[in-house]
Amino acid sequence: MNKSLLNKINNGQARIGIIGLGYVGLPLARRFTEQRFNVVGFDIDDVKVKYLNEGKSYINHISNDVIKEIISNGFQPTKNFDLISDVDVIIICVPTPLGIHNEPDLSYLFSTLESIKNHLQKNQILILESTTYPGTTEEEIVPFIKKLGFNIGHNFFIGYSPEREDPGNKNFSTKTIPKIVSGYTNECLTITKNLYDKVVDSTVSVSSTKVAEMTKIMENIHRAVNIGLVNELKIVAEKMGIDIYEVIQAASTKPFGFTPYYPGPGLGGHCIPIDPFYLTWKAKEIGLNTRFIELAGEINRSMPAYVIDKINEALNGFGKSISGSKILILGLSYKKNVDDLRESPSLELINILKQKDAQINYCDPFFESIPLTRKFVFKIKGKKLTKSLLNDSDVVVLATDHDSFDYDLIAKESKIIVDTRGKFRNSKKTIRA
Repeated sequence: MNKSLLNKINNGQARIGIIGLGYVGLPLARRFTEQRFNVVGFDIDDVKVKYLNEGKSYINHISNDVIKEIISNGFQPTKNFDLISDVDVIIICVPTPLGIHNEPDLSYLFSTLESIKNHLQKNQILILESTTYPGTTEEEIVPFIKKLGFNIGHNFFIGYSPEREDPGNKNFSTKTIPKIVSGYTNECLTITKNLYDKVVDSTVSVSSTKVAEMTKIMENIHRAVNIGLVNELKIVAEKMGIDIYEVIQAASTKPFGFTPYYPGPGLGGHCIPIDPFYLTWKAKEIGLNTRFIELAGEINRSMPAYVIDKINEALNGFGKSISGSKILILGLSYKKNVDDLRESPSLELINILKQKDAQINYCDPFFESIPLTRKFVFKIKGKKLTKSLLNDSDVVVLATDHDSFDYDLIAKESKIIVDTRGKFRNSKKTIRA
């Protein structure tokens, strides 16, 4: 192995290129910059690049001051992929969504590879962080690089290290979350591990890129299946007159063998609703069915419809139907205290309610209006949470339990609350959903 790249990494002289400056790429760029690496951030989004160069953040948990600091320390946001030829490390953090038939959509990865192929140089390392199905690195990236004439493990290196970001989690950060690292060859693994050892507290080496890819998928399948289970149990408990949150609280006192998961209006975020189906697709390719994963997905996707039924039940108690009723949605984000709409069940609820001709208002401290998403286009402006807005709403739906909401005000001034998060368990105005 040519040791020039490894030496550059170990003495802090390697130039880092990060492609995709979203919830994964931007915190990673920040971390490398904090460790005094020279970092170039690539993104095709004009707005993001403009904001960053102006010292502005578009992610709630990363402040403008942080952006200004990393810019002053040499972070260079750009759309110019010609600069790939000037970096030593290329880390890809682009989206990997699902297609219309729940098949993997690697179009962002493929377009990225096409954008950089003419600028790749000998003695660079390319690392994929995006979540994907086991085999992607070996089956897609390796052949692509080999066709360009590189000898992987000798004059070009490939690694895979799945992202483990948890936006809004104050207990863990890019630095403190253990990092899974892998490489296509032993030489690739050595370089990948040494790189991340410079910016995270702990790295965990695995034997192949397939193992690393499967590890990330398994983490998210674990959550998806258990959330599906507790969502199903919520429906059963409700029918039996049992408070599922009290059950979870009681079960959590067991000091071993139980991990609490909580029900909600559906799954959100980029990972948990999407990643399990990457393995489902791959399993079908090899002639297997993943029944647990598919059943959990079916349950979790059914939850917005269950909430709609509860909204209808609430309105029927006042002799009203959804059509024409004023419905207030509290919370757009897929989880509390973050400005992240990806795959949010709140958007699915709004879409169904609009199709039923409801009058929709929403409150969310992170969104003045609803941004354009791949699935939905809503021209709705957010409202300030006030007594008059609550009084004027026929039903209030707590979809995301942001800490900043005034729950006492909501409980006092709402006519009826459809509660998907267990915040109003003792209120007589509440229908649990």
